[in-house]
Amino acid sequence: MIESEARRREVSTGELSAGVPERPDEIKAVRVRRPGRWIASIVVLAVAAAIVRSVATDRRFQWGVVGQYLFDPRILHGVEGTLLLTVIAMAIGIVLGIILAIMRQSPNPLLSGVSWLYIWFFRGTPLLVQIVFWNFIAALYPVIAIGIPFGPALIHGNANTVITTFDAAILALGLNEGAYMAEIVRAGFLAVDEGQTHAAASLGLNRLQIMRHVVLPQAMRVIMPPTGNETISMLKNTSLVYVIGYAELFYETSQIYGANYETIPLLIVASIWYLVMTSVAYVGQHFIELRYGRGFSRVEQTTMASRWLALRRGGVNAGELSQ
Repeated sequence: MIESEARRREVSTGELSAGVPERPDEIKAVRVRRPGRWIASIVVLAVAAAIVRSVATDRRFQWGVVGQYLFDPRILHGVEGTLLLTVIAMAIGIVLGIILAIMRQSPNPLLSGVSWLYIWFFRGTPLLVQIVFWNFIAALYPVIAIGIPFGPALIHGNANTVITTFDAAILALGLNEGAYMAEIVRAGFLAVDEGQTHAAASLGLNRLQIMRHVVLPQAMRVIMPPTGNETISMLKNTSLVYVIGYAELFYETSQIYGANYETIPLLIVASIWYLVMTSVAYVGQHFIELRYGRGFSRVEQTTMASRWLALRRGGVNAGELSQ
């Protein structure tokens, strides 16, 4: 009797356990061996070590001459000129780009057409040609006059006196940059959902108020990264104005090696300063992007996606997801 009762218990226990699926064994991840990565890393390190050794030991680099001219007053004056050109030209380009982008988005076909024509012309001609053109603008307009259209001139003067080398460089760099910034700003405008524009219009905001308070603040997240890249490009493009004799970094460098024939060391000096300035610009661009990209960072998006995946799998509840 006792044996039969024990037998019934064993059978019933087996039937119950048979209805519950067994828990699968824990998966053991095995790292895949990738010998190609190690081989590629060794090759890259070997090539990099060879380059560093060559640069450090080759006497023809003349590192003593590089150190001698690295903080030369003429070089520092050129650095100052480069930074001045960059700041002023980018300010003109950004303001002009915003205006052109708004004109391009305008329903008025005349404003939109003028903006398109401006962008087409300045993007379609080389920057170096524009620099030389503005430097010799006096050949076309010997006298610069500003006044009432088809009326008397209020301000006038000799073009060679009014448009100096500095003015020609600023005009060429700023007007050219305005065409590129217009396309960047327009891309930022198009990235904002059109429904927000309609919602703002339904609240009674006019077109300018919508652009200022609704579209532009959101578009900055898209506009800022390429604007930082344009600033870095502008810093390097200032070297082109040496052809008209403006005293920026490359012009000052060329004047020195034209006198002492130490071409390579002086070019290294210029390269070092360009690297320093662009590196500072990279850091500034990084923090500006963080400022305007708050709420849209890749880390936050990844964390949110992982929480949602955990919710789907039953790992967290909805309250934890919203935290």
